[in-house]
Amino acid sequence: METILVVEDKESMAQMLKETLELEGYEIIIARDGAEGIRIIRENKADIVLTDLKLPRKDGIEVLKASKDENPMIPVIVMTAFGSIETAVNAIKTGAYDFITKPLDTDYLLLLIKRALSNRRLVTENLLLKDALSHHLGIPDIVGKSPLMIKVAEDIRKVSQAKTTVLLLGESGTGKELFARAVHDLSPRKEYPFVPINCAAIPRGLLESELFGYEKGAFTGAGEKKLGKFELANRGTLFLDEIGEMDMVLQTKVLRALQEGEIDRVGGTNPVRVDIRIIAASNRDLEAAVADNTFRQDLFYRLSVFPIIIPPLRDRKDDIPVLAEYFISRYAAEMNKSLKDITGDAMDILKNYSWKGNVRELENVIERTMILCEGNTITQKDLRLTLPAASSETILDISMDGTLDEVAKEALRIAESRRIKKALEDTHGNKTRAAEILKVSYKTLLTKIKEYKLEK
Repeated sequence: METILVVEDKESMAQMLKETLELEGYEIIIARDGAEGIRIIRENKADIVLTDLKLPRKDGIEVLKASKDENPMIPVIVMTAFGSIETAVNAIKTGAYDFITKPLDTDYLLLLIKRALSNRRLVTENLLLKDALSHHLGIPDIVGKSPLMIKVAEDIRKVSQAKTTVLLLGESGTGKELFARAVHDLSPRKEYPFVPINCAAIPRGLLESELFGYEKGAFTGAGEKKLGKFELANRGTLFLDEIGEMDMVLQTKVLRALQEGEIDRVGGTNPVRVDIRIIAASNRDLEAAVADNTFRQDLFYRLSVFPIIIPPLRDRKDDIPVLAEYFISRYAAEMNKSLKDITGDAMDILKNYSWKGNVRELENVIERTMILCEGNTITQKDLRLTLPAASSETILDISMDGTLDEVAKEALRIAESRRIKKALEDTHGNKTRAAEILKVSYKTLLTKIKEYKLEK
């Protein structure tokens, strides 16, 4: 039930509005003057404000300004018996949703209230989507401020305007679908569907009909024609998540759809034209899959026209405080909690944690912490996270015999071997991502892996 604050000093008018609006299912709070209305607004009790313009102590414009200062999302409708163009313009410029003159047309007032609440919901949803995606980069914001994320955001902004196929690479939990949505939302196709499908979550026997649809009678149980994701995404964007899990037969059909712009429904005889943009994603090393003959080389080249590597959270620690504050603010609003702060010690724990589950794991930790925390500030104890013990190994295990040059070369070999091994472990064997972290070419990394016998 949504709550309306009615700021009206005349008893009869206030009572009439209360009875009328309660019959429509709203909860009503009455304030007899502007100062009382401002106090209630600051207590965050109202979803919409309906205020008279002429009020004791504080007038309606002051109530309007206080509401906008407290929460710009709350719509304010101003009432007055002294209607004039100047008054209406002043109220609208100050931020009023709309303006209505007395005597009131209650039907029109109810319509205004419904529109205002509907508009608030839409604006809120749009803001939440943008918050989930970005931060002050002139695009639907990507949460983060590290150079790595700024580079990713810039790449997304550049590629979004083209029809170019995009390949998003990164570990599980890095938010690849959010980045795919950002590309779509910035593209000329944003008014058309964004259709995601997780290729790893659907049994292989069903994935073909999910992607391409089927005709009535195509198989037992196919009682009617079904459109697949390719057709549902027509003129929009199809997001193929975890495409590395797709079998070779389906890869061939996806390649044809990319090349020819048409698909065949299961059981169909006539090709269906589709106009879509494909964004694919994988947490696997697709180049290695191509080498292992588990992924088509020609499809890989078609998909990776514009690859974007989403860095793991441990490689962009500067983003952890920004993300943590974002999740704290979001869950505080969802759970109706005043908790909005975190101690320095708790933030240090977050910044130095390994985050193998990436942003998804951080979000889960914050959500759990918000449920358990009983104070107004998150402490180290509330997080229930333990940092791994520091290693006691501080020197390389190398022989001190030989010349200085020989010792230095051996130390370099051991250090390189350990660093490459750690990079491969951190990326779950994704050599493309490991090369990016180590800032070497893919070919150089393969040579080093062979030299140090790290193939396994």
